[in-house]
Amino acid sequence: MKFSVVQEHLARGLSVVGHGVASRNTLPILSNVYIGTEDGGLRLVATNLEIAVTHWVPAKIEEKGATTIPARLLSDVVNGLPNEKIDIELLADGRVHLKCGRSASHLRTTPADDFPQVGAAGERVTARITQKALRAALDSTVFAAAGDEARPILTGVLTTFTGEKATFAAADNYRIAVAGAALAEAAPETSVIVPARAYAELLRLLADVDELVEITLTPAKNQLQFKLGDTMLVSRLIDGQFPPFQQVIPTTHTTKAIIVRDDFLRAVKLAQVVADASAHIVRFAITTEGGGAIDITAAADVGDHAAHVEAKVEGEGTTIAFNAKYLVDVLSRVEADQFSLELTGPIAPGLLRPLDGRDYLHVVMPVRTPS
Repeated sequence: MKFSVVQEHLARGLSVVGHGVASRNTLPILSNVYIGTEDGGLRLVATNLEIAVTHWVPAKIEEKGATTIPARLLSDVVNGLPNEKIDIELLADGRVHLKCGRSASHLRTTPADDFPQVGAAGERVTARITQKALRAALDSTVFAAAGDEARPILTGVLTTFTGEKATFAAADNYRIAVAGAALAEAAPETSVIVPARAYAELLRLLADVDELVEITLTPAKNQLQFKLGDTMLVSRLIDGQFPPFQQVIPTTHTTKAIIVRDDFLRAVKLAQVVADASAHIVRFAITTEGGGAIDITAAADVGDHAAHVEAKVEGEGTTIAFNAKYLVDVLSRVEADQFSLELTGPIAPGLLRPLDGRDYLHVVMPVRTPS
């Protein structure tokens, strides 16, 4: 294998696939990045067996071939070189030789045959969606997935394509986030569960642009592929039945408060400073007097805090307690000017909806407190 590549292009490619390199593993090969010649350029691949990230880099190929090199070592060497042409050659002794200007390095390699194969995609694209739409939907849902493996199914995001709409749902035992997004064209009905960690890595690659992402289900239906420009991410899927979360989403309410996001978020964050010392519990008293308001309080051994936030309240006054972290999580990520907070008493789930027209809802379970 012998080729020439611009330092800037190779450094960027290694940065992109670097997120797929396994940080903890029992297979040393997973710490490597695969480099192979393909279609007149280079294909870089890194995988941790849950996800695989591929990036194509333009290069001048003199001799075809493939190898794998420790990802961090190669990245550090390339990043330290000037933005000039790098000549790279795989030597007969198994080392790779890099030459750029007056610098030359020899790095150890492992044969490409030892590198895990990335699953091949199906012949037909399952769905197409803009990067902007996919990014917004994932950013407002992925964080709500469970972080521990006690219930593996909840560490994933239920992803459904129906007609010209995609729906993403994530839940743990305390909250549910559901976001809808328009597809670029009608898609066959498909439902899969994608690990939240895979979507978190995909979010690193997505930009706020209208360029399309091609989503393809592999023939074995155990992996989902996302192709955007010169980059591709392949994720394994979680097998199982996602809980019927729709049954938990409130369909009626007795109290509805229209809140200004920035004012409410600021007040909850201040209350959280005290609440963090006492199981993160923050209490909310919604009143209808004078058009409506919400009194926010928190108390712990370290002290107490109280705030008064104006709101437009419809229906009855009520009280409820929430884990402050869950409110901050959603209000920090969904940047709508106003939200509605819909309640049905102190022990029923609360429902947050942004009032900017987006297809999104967020359910937060209440915290039971002594009367």
